Amino acid sequence: MDIKQGLTKKTLAKKDKENTEQKIKKSLKYSTLDASFWASMAGFGESFFSAFAVFLKASNFQLGLLGSLPQALGSVFQLFSEKLLKFFNSRKKFVATFVLLQALMYIPVALVFFFGKLDVYFLILFLCLYYLFGMSIGPAWSSWMGDLVSEEIRGTYFGRRNTIAGYISFITLLIGGYILESFAGDAKTQYIGFAIIFTLALLSRVVSFMFLCAKYEPKYVHYEDDKGGFIDFLKNARSRNYGMFIIFLCLMNFSIFIAAPFFAGYMLYDLKLSYTEYTILIAAAVIAKNLSLPVWGKMVDRYGTRKILTLAGYLMPAISLWWLFSGNFYYLIFVQVYGGFVWAGFEIAAFNFFFDTIIPQKRARYIAYSNVLNGIALFIGAMIGGLVVKYNHFLGSQYMMVFLLSGVFRYTVSFIFIPKLREVRTVEHISYPKLFLNILTDTTIRGWVYDLIAARKKKKP
Repeated sequence: MDIKQGLTKKTLAKKDKENTEQKIKKSLKYSTLDASFWASMAGFGESFFSAFAVFLKASNFQLGLLGSLPQALGSVFQLFSEKLLKFFNSRKKFVATFVLLQALMYIPVALVFFFGKLDVYFLILFLCLYYLFGMSIGPAWSSWMGDLVSEEIRGTYFGRRNTIAGYISFITLLIGGYILESFAGDAKTQYIGFAIIFTLALLSRVVSFMFLCAKYEPKYVHYEDDKGGFIDFLKNARSRNYGMFIIFLCLMNFSIFIAAPFFAGYMLYDLKLSYTEYTILIAAAVIAKNLSLPVWGKMVDRYGTRKILTLAGYLMPAISLWWLFSGNFYYLIFVQVYGGFVWAGFEIAAFNFFFDTIIPQKRARYIAYSNVLNGIALFIGAMIGGLVVKYNHFLGSQYMMVFLLSGVFRYTVSFIFIPKLREVRTVEHISYPKLFLNILTDTTIRGWVYDLIAARKKKKP
C-alpha cells in the first residue's frame, strides 16, 4: 500500500510539473503577445507625446518637464510598489489593474486640446498619471517574468520578444505618422489625427491587458528576512556589484536626459521637419534596434552581460555628439540607425544584469529602488538641460550645447564605472573587436532564417 501511494505521489508530482511547464510555455507566448500590443500602444501613443506637445505650442521648459517629470514621478512611486503588491497579494492582479488604468489615461490626454491656455500643463499632469500607472508595475512584472524565464534562455527569449515588439512598434509608428500627415492642416484638423492615434493606443493597451490576464503566475513568496529599507540600500550600494551598476545607470540617465527631452524640439522647431520626416527618423532607430536585438540577446547568453554592457556602454555616448555635425535629414537617419543598434545592446544587457546580480526574493524591491534613483537622476538632468537650452548663446542652435554636454558626461560615466562592474556567470571569453564584428555580421535576418529552419526541423517526426 505504501509503495502504491509512493508511486501515486510521484505520478501526481510528475503531472503537476508537466502542467506547470505547459502553463509557463503558454505564458511566454502570451507575454510576447502582451509585448506586441504594448508596443502598438507605444508606437501610436508614446512616440508622439512630444510631437503633441509641440502641436500645443509647448515651450522648451515645458518640453523638458514633459520629457522627465512623468517618468521621474513614475519611478519614485515605485517605492510604494511593494506595499501595493502586498495589498493585491498577487503580481498578476497588481500588474493587470494598473495596466488597465494606464490605458484609460489616453482619454484625458487626448482631451487636453480643449483645456485652453493650460493645455500643456494638463498634458504633463495626465502623462504623470500615465507613467505612474505604467512604471509602478515594473518591479512586480520583473519579478513575475524572472520566475517564468529560466537563466539559460533569458537573453535569447527577451531578445526575440523585444524584437517582435520592436517591429510592431515600427509599423504602428509609421502608421501613426501617416495618419498625422494625412490630417495636416489647421489646428482642428491636426487634432483629429492625434485623437485617432491616441484612440488606437488605448485599444492596443486594452488587448495587452487581456493577454496579461491570461498568463500563469507562479506562487509568489514575500521575502521578510531583509529588514533594510531604502536608506540601508543606499549605504550598501557602493560595496555591492548591483549597487555599482545602479549608480552607473543613475549617472548615465542623468547624462542622457540632459539632451533627451529636446531632440523633438530640435527636429520640429529648428529643423522644421514634417511629421513624415520626424516619423522616419524615429522609425530608423526602431528598425535598427529590432534588427540587432536577437543578436545582442544571444551574445548576452553566451558572453555575459558585462561584456555586452561594456561594448555598448563605450559606443553609446557618441550618439549625442553626432547630432552636432549636421542637420541634414539623411545624415540624421544614419545617426538614428547607429543609435538604435547600440541602444539595443545597452538595454538588453542592463535588463539582464539585474536578473543576474539580484536574487529573486529581493528583485522587486531592489529594482524599485533603482528606478526611483534613476527617475530622480533623469529629472535633474532634464532640468539642467532646460536651463542650458534657455541660456545657451555659444553655439548656433540653442540645442547644440545640451547635445555636447550629454555626450561628454556619458563618456565620463562609462570610463569611470564600467571597469568596476563584475560578471557573475561563467561565460565564454571573446575579444571586444571580435565580439563587435560578430554582432555586425550575424544579422537578425540570418538569425530569423536559422530559427525558422530549426523550428521546422523540430516539428518533423
